[in-house]
Amino acid sequence: MAGLSVTLFVGLLLIAASRADNRVVGGENAKEGQFPYQISLRYNNRHICGGSIITPNYVLTAAHCVVMLNEDGTYEIPSSESFSIQAGSINRLEGGVVKQVEKLIVHEEYKSPFNDLALLKLESPLTFTDKIKSISLAKAEVPEGTKVIISGWGLLKTEEDEAPITLQWNTLKSISRKQCFVSIFISSESLICLAHSVGHGACMGDSGGPAAYNNELVGVAGFVIGGCGTSKPDGYAKVSYHLDWIKNNSDL
Repeated sequence: MAGLSVTLFVGLLLIAASRADNRVVGGENAKEGQFPYQISLRYNNRHICGGSIITPNYVLTAAHCVVMLNEDGTYEIPSSESFSIQAGSINRLEGGVVKQVEKLIVHEEYKSPFNDLALLKLESPLTFTDKIKSISLAKAEVPEGTKVIISGWGLLKTEEDEAPITLQWNTLKSISRKQCFVSIFISSESLICLAHSVGHGACMGDSGGPAAYNNELVGVAGFVIGGCGTSKPDGYAKVSYHLDWIKNNSDL
């Protein structure tokens, strides 16, 4: 890839390094109830990734958040027992409700950085409130040049390891497949690339989190290029492309 490094925001491979609980680069504090669909995905009660509520029983996140990577590049799906989600709070450490994950459903054709999606079936359904709601899934392409909102508790920068307590958000811009390929040499109908200025964007800990446009989920955070907050666009799994898979594997 012409010397560019693709960095997954975070997966189980990075949990031991404890680098998964910081913030969106260049973002600002969210307000209570601003992102009622946002969840914190926990591994042994520690934040590792984001995710989006799509029904009372299901959360959509990134595959690399929940798989165990092997040395040969293959992966295994671990037991769901160590996974839980926190919903209904912008505070990463308290508030809201915590639900145990009953089942992990990873896209059968996941191979980084493509088809990077997983569904989390919850042990018991969420009760929707003004702070806990599902988000509708986009059925169409996001227009080129559109402002897209991301949110999460990811790193402020690649080298940081201090975690903000409050959920962060930022606004990025959708670009065409051609623009994405020219910039990072990656092009796929299954991806949406979101551009940003230096010092902005997603980072480790934001994986699996939402990219929203017009109150619909359009992307699932997947990877950055050359580190967080560079001039390169970030990669997200395109929800409209994967709509059938999401519906076939959940209760939508």
